[in-house]
Amino acid sequence: MNGRAIFRVYLIKPTRLFLCFSCSPSSKPVFHSSYDPPTCISSLQACADHKNISKGKEIHSFLLKNGFLSSPLSVTSLINMYSKCNLMNHALKVFNYPTHDDKNVFAYNAIIAGFIANGFSGDGFEFYKKMRLVGIVPDKFTFPCVIRSCGDVMVALEVKKTHGLVFKLGLELDVFVGSALVNTYLKIELIVEAQKVFEELPVRDVVLWNSMVNGFAQIGRFHEALEVFRRMRENGVIPSRYTVTGVLSIFSMIEDFDNGRIVHGFVTKMGYDSGVAVSNALIDMYGKCKCVSVALNIFEAMDAKDIFSWNSIISVHQQCGDYDGTLRLFDRMLGNWVSPDLVTVTTVLPACSHLAALMHGREIHGYMIVNGLGKDGNSNVFNDIMVNNAVMDMYAKCGNMRDARMVFDLMREKDVASWNIMIMGYGMHGYGDEALNIFYHMCQSQQAPDEITFVGLLSACSHVGKVKKGRDFLAEMESTYGVCPTIEHYTCVIDMLGRAGQLKEAYELLLTMPIKANPVGWRALLAACRLHKNTEMAEIAARNVIELEPEHCGNYVLMSNVYGVVGRYEEVSEVRHTMRQQNVKKTPGCSWIELMNGVHVFITGDRTHPETDTIYDGLYSLTALLQEHEYVPLI
Repeated sequence: MNGRAIFRVYLIKPTRLFLCFSCSPSSKPVFHSSYDPPTCISSLQACADHKNISKGKEIHSFLLKNGFLSSPLSVTSLINMYSKCNLMNHALKVFNYPTHDDKNVFAYNAIIAGFIANGFSGDGFEFYKKMRLVGIVPDKFTFPCVIRSCGDVMVALEVKKTHGLVFKLGLELDVFVGSALVNTYLKIELIVEAQKVFEELPVRDVVLWNSMVNGFAQIGRFHEALEVFRRMRENGVIPSRYTVTGVLSIFSMIEDFDNGRIVHGFVTKMGYDSGVAVSNALIDMYGKCKCVSVALNIFEAMDAKDIFSWNSIISVHQQCGDYDGTLRLFDRMLGNWVSPDLVTVTTVLPACSHLAALMHGREIHGYMIVNGLGKDGNSNVFNDIMVNNAVMDMYAKCGNMRDARMVFDLMREKDVASWNIMIMGYGMHGYGDEALNIFYHMCQSQQAPDEITFVGLLSACSHVGKVKKGRDFLAEMESTYGVCPTIEHYTCVIDMLGRAGQLKEAYELLLTMPIKANPVGWRALLAACRLHKNTEMAEIAARNVIELEPEHCGNYVLMSNVYGVVGRYEEVSEVRHTMRQQNVKKTPGCSWIELMNGVHVFITGDRTHPETDTIYDGLYSLTALLQEHEYVPLI
């Protein structure tokens, strides 16, 4: 079964088995009374590490049956196991079990850490307050988690109060507590407090330096982060893998290829390139610096790849406009039994939109629904507006307005982008009345239109020939809707007038509009001249557009086609000669087709496809058949 087939059954993959005790894969562990709590506790730790909930529950039953749950260590281990398996409701039941009245600091630490690790920082902080109320004194293992929870909920006052208690208990010099304080103070942008904690700690290990470097990086203070990194190296502290990933993320954001490559050299020297997280950071850095081939080489060289590796390399190709490569990597990911997550599918959906790969897009939407990625209850709509917009945009750009409308109608909340996608989609595919209808509903829903809304409306009017309506929208944009017309709006109206054959009006608008005409506006007029065979106006438009953008091949091609349509072949030769003199080369045309085995891309004269001979044999046969019916192909 190949990756595509796997995907169509929604990645039903074999279950991994992790055993907590020594036994064969075919046998079940048998618990005897000879197993003591220490053995069970070490086994629970193994279950937590491997997220093996079924074995963890068996050990829980064994402990309960044999009366071992009176041990505080057993309780703490169970809470930790359920927390690591993302079952906080089970962890809470263990914590609140009637026989566990004598809860110590370790049990509280486990439940607080569990809530915070699972994204429930508010609940974790509430347990911390409850712990204080019952008189249990926090220790050095409590504070890093509690301080982190304050940062997650962005409560500066609570951070400072917790910091005060740290001083009172004499833990202010603990490097782990200090690292948590530094990281949290930076997260809530209390820079002075973070630097004070850092400077007052007598021992600064690599973890503390990392807190400073990554803390500054996470709030976009890249200069300060790099300055701390420089000081770190001057103090003789060897950067760790975590340091490297933080610094690489900075070079990714600022697209600093040269320094990123220097860090890559350090990574290789230290042997850090064997780590998955470091390789992922390198892929991201090279991708953001537009070095796709280097990013791909690092990816291919990785012995082990996780979901972040696949997401990184897929994102690199998508961001660089290699949509065909994006889908090919996605298919490889499925073939390697890696289940996509929400990041994967929201990265791949735009590639489907650009290639109009409806089959791929529909399968991804189905996978999201079946696997509950971002799903809202039992409905087929998602919690996140951006996810719904991505799905809707994919359907609209693939020409499937029925499914786009279905997603739109199911959305409980819509932003301006949601309405714009539908207006643009209907307009793009010639449904002008539907586009206008969506706009009127948008205004009734109290959603204010923006610049993009009117680009969609004017494009819709242009495609269906509603010239008067389009001109009315342009005139009313600022006075009625508070949106100032931009060059894009004027270009849409020029295109609309040109399509309708009103070339004189389009030319006058180009000359009189309050914004200086750009090459796109003149090119729209030139294309209209070609459509209506007006060589005189075309020469004026061509002269202006070539003056503004002499290197753009489209200007020459359009003018050549204008002359060709009216039979002025000498001028066609002159235009082509000018292109050669100016060293302007026409970008080859590109076509693609989506089949069951993926998307196939072709450029003019392409012979790189693995089935080239078969394709051209079929093409020659089809041409011969057409010629039998007196069809003469254009050269």
